[in-house]
Amino acid sequence: MCSTMAKPFKDQNYFELKRQCLEEGKLFEDPEFPACDASLFYNTPPQGRVEWKRPQELSEDPHLVVNGISSHDLHQGKLGNCWFVAACSCLALRQNLWQKVVPNVEEQDWVSDNPDQNVGIFHFCFWRFGEWIDVVIDDRLPTVDNELIYCHSNDRNEFWSALLEKAYAKMAGSYEALDGGNTAEAIVDFTGAVAESIDMIDGHYSHDIIERAKLFEDLLKVQRRDGLISCYIMPLSSDEFEGQTEMGLVKGHAYSVTEILKMPLEEKCLPWQKTKKLFMIRLRNPWGKSEWNGPWSDSSEEWKKVSQAERKKLRLTIENDGEFWMSFEDWCKNFTDVDVCRIVNTSFFSIHKTWEKKMIRGEWKKNRDPMLNRAGGCLNNAATFFQNPQYIFDVKKSQDKVMICLQQKDKRIYKREGKGDNLVIGFEIFKVEANREYRMHKVTVQEKMATSMYIDNRMVFSKLCLKEGRYVLIPTTFRPDTEAEFILRLFTDVPSELRELTLHRPRGACLDILRGFVARVSQVKVHSVSRLRCQDPYIGANPYIVIKCENQKVRSPVQKSTLSAIFNTQAIFYQRNIASPIVVQVWHSGLLCDKFMGQVRISVSPNYPRSLQKFQLQDRGSREDYDMPGHITIKVVTSDDLVEF
Repeated sequence: MCSTMAKPFKDQNYFELKRQCLEEGKLFEDPEFPACDASLFYNTPPQGRVEWKRPQELSEDPHLVVNGISSHDLHQGKLGNCWFVAACSCLALRQNLWQKVVPNVEEQDWVSDNPDQNVGIFHFCFWRFGEWIDVVIDDRLPTVDNELIYCHSNDRNEFWSALLEKAYAKMAGSYEALDGGNTAEAIVDFTGAVAESIDMIDGHYSHDIIERAKLFEDLLKVQRRDGLISCYIMPLSSDEFEGQTEMGLVKGHAYSVTEILKMPLEEKCLPWQKTKKLFMIRLRNPWGKSEWNGPWSDSSEEWKKVSQAERKKLRLTIENDGEFWMSFEDWCKNFTDVDVCRIVNTSFFSIHKTWEKKMIRGEWKKNRDPMLNRAGGCLNNAATFFQNPQYIFDVKKSQDKVMICLQQKDKRIYKREGKGDNLVIGFEIFKVEANREYRMHKVTVQEKMATSMYIDNRMVFSKLCLKEGRYVLIPTTFRPDTEAEFILRLFTDVPSELRELTLHRPRGACLDILRGFVARVSQVKVHSVSRLRCQDPYIGANPYIVIKCENQKVRSPVQKSTLSAIFNTQAIFYQRNIASPIVVQVWHSGLLCDKFMGQVRISVSPNYPRSLQKFQLQDRGSREDYDMPGHITIKVVTSDDLVEF
């Protein structure tokens, strides 16, 4: 269970505190989150006279869980935290995930035949900013007229949701700090998942059938692999918030997705006949009422097309319980935003795809020295952008899927001080030289490969497909001179060796007195080759590039079966002997041995043209003045300022 490896929140050890209460024969009262107004609110008090009561005062037989967990267990109270309740509904669908958040249920539960063991202390686990933490609470809950005023269960003697909400409010500083939020953030706090936000309007899912089908298959895969999904309708104005559409959907309200499937519409008469299937999705409203009243709503005519056996299998209930079915097409047309939380599998003992994960903690921090400043702002701030933290990683396959999540610290606890807003954050990705080991200072031969959205969410996510090579990822705040901590998570198919770039140039060493000091830096980008000599009557050639300077070399991937190829291979060299030429060779990758196809030798200086240059390939050694078939297009940029590039 996560509680055994979780870090105690505010240094409160659940087992030690419970032992003390049992020894002293007293009920636990949490000094870190007392039963007082400060724990309830910082600005707007709840309506009515609030009394803090323990579950034993509200029920004769209280329990954490009654008849198992279900997405129907909980309902939103008098607090604008439907996002949190929707996340709890999603969590209740996955018992393995729920048990991490609510650990040791039997040990924590009330013991009816031994009441002396009930000392009013509980604990819950949350994944916060890259680590699991264990939050201890007492069981005094806010009530008005003997009724729970916040999250509560269907069963009056079930209290897991109310106590979980209290633990979450404790982390945020108060219950009121939970007013307004993002379902994906809560799900990430429950699971450590990777959250992706999808704009349904920008994605054209309402009318693009192909894109809609791709989205369905993607969400179906997420759901089958224990991922969690929620959605909402963005209101156009504050007046529309919590207003209902003609079809019964509530605007600005977070719905949890409880099922996605392909539903057969009729029985097969003959074995070889194909059954017509409809893409369907089931949702739950955290209010526990108010449902979709369009096609496929609980009592709609469409259900007559579905067999009785299939309806029973889908657990169709004709009641206003807040849960309902929709066709996937109608869902795409009615909802504007979707949060997808992927449980990324990093275990090697799995039948599903296993990802390689790397996580790094970082910080945007101001400094007057440009070489030490790490708060440069977004790319709009050209003079300071490259002063941000920089992280390098490698894609080692010819092509690889890459998932990136940038996350800032939750600021809810500062709402009391009027500083609870998230920063606008995002990141840029550049394809850089295959041998780069030092920080970037300018874009010259490098390519910008991706820009994330810049948004004031706690997390920014991107899913990319990158070709083999080396990349630099630069996370930023939107504005410069903004300080904050962040974590960066990178998921790839093979190890990426993600690491921070801290040095601006090679360090000086004692041996430099003998071997010479680094005096010049040169960047080389081999764009393409053309009209090479045929090396094989069946395939033509398998060309690759080798770039050399002094004792360093960079080799490109092999291009298969071509006499003309685009490489875009980059290299950077820090030269001690400025007279040393840069040599670029073309080779054919053969079955038994590789074959030399030509080269060029370039003597460069800071005055060398910085544009693409086309060269005739030449021989090597004593025949280096002889031309060979083929041309190569290269860009070389050189400087005596070692931190220019």
